[in-house]
Amino acid sequence: MTELDDLSPETLQVLDRYGFDRARFNTLRQQVADGTLTLESNTVTGRVQAPESHAWAELPRPSSDEGKAALEVGKKAIANGEVGVVILNGGMATRFGGVVKGIVEALPGRSFLSLKLQNVMNEARDAGGRIQVFLMNSFATDESTRQHLDENRNFLVPDDDLSLFTQGISLRLTPEGEIFLHDDGAPSCYGPGHGDCPTYLRSSGCLARFRNSGGKHLLLSNVDNLAARLDPLLIGLHVLSKCELTAEVAPKWPGDAGGAPALVDGKVWVIEGFRFPADFDQEQIPVFNTNTFTVNADALTKDYELTPCYVRKTVEGRDAVQFETLVGELTRFLSSQYAKVNRAGKSSRFFPIKTPQDLADGQEDLRLICG
Repeated sequence: MTELDDLSPETLQVLDRYGFDRARFNTLRQQVADGTLTLESNTVTGRVQAPESHAWAELPRPSSDEGKAALEVGKKAIANGEVGVVILNGGMATRFGGVVKGIVEALPGRSFLSLKLQNVMNEARDAGGRIQVFLMNSFATDESTRQHLDENRNFLVPDDDLSLFTQGISLRLTPEGEIFLHDDGAPSCYGPGHGDCPTYLRSSGCLARFRNSGGKHLLLSNVDNLAARLDPLLIGLHVLSKCELTAEVAPKWPGDAGGAPALVDGKVWVIEGFRFPADFDQEQIPVFNTNTFTVNADALTKDYELTPCYVRKTVEGRDAVQFETLVGELTRFLSSQYAKVNRAGKSSRFFPIKTPQDLADGQEDLRLICG
């Protein structure tokens, strides 16, 4: 049996560097060993129902009275330096060949990261305000991303407005609860999901710096969703709602799978697709989660008990287990509204790139969306 203290000094150094939570790991490990945590334990308990259609709202046209009011509020918030952006850049991109997706060329001469950052700087310029950007990397993406940023200083983001922090790290287990070892004897590390974001945004000091400088609202989005741009209209709608969090949802298309807002014991919150009860027809819910959120910075100053989801992986031909938390579950704890966004045309806010083929097929749409 391999114990943590049996690992090499080099491995322990990496774990310490990226915020390994030994106590949490040992708890999860024991729960795997005793059968408390399994695939079945992912299922949400309680009464799960499809929400009424009024649980989400269509975006108003910018030319409407509601749209004009939201735009005015959003532009004022940006001009006052109250808005920041968090880009989730920690994923290991297994479907993309295991590369660091953020530094991949999404359009000729422009990486995913450069396109995301360019949008932010355009909005800062238009509103005449400061927008701070917080880039969440992982042990798998941090060094390559930092090198990419150093080599491409044409992103136009002032150094003072771009902060990098890393999410946590953990070790895969065998289905019996032992530390999973690769064929060469090394443990198998992974990033335990974007639910880490609030914890490490806080522990890194980034959240405190943002709030101390007058920051109030943060837009969170995946690095591979280039349609999830900073938009004064969405910011304004969030501010006017008085909610702690605004979750963007998109209409489902045939074959779509993923999380969705569901009514659980009277509260609407985002449930990932694999967490629904087996007998629940997910097609009852015509929208799904885009993993783009606007959240009040004050709401991230404390911990929330996000569910450690049991995830089965195949590593070197063998079964492995890892645990991931998902940032969308914040909707379970915070007062939330749901904004139904477009996913087609120039106004699309959901155009994720998960595979190289997605990128090749999406070039025309990306040029339209990114300008």
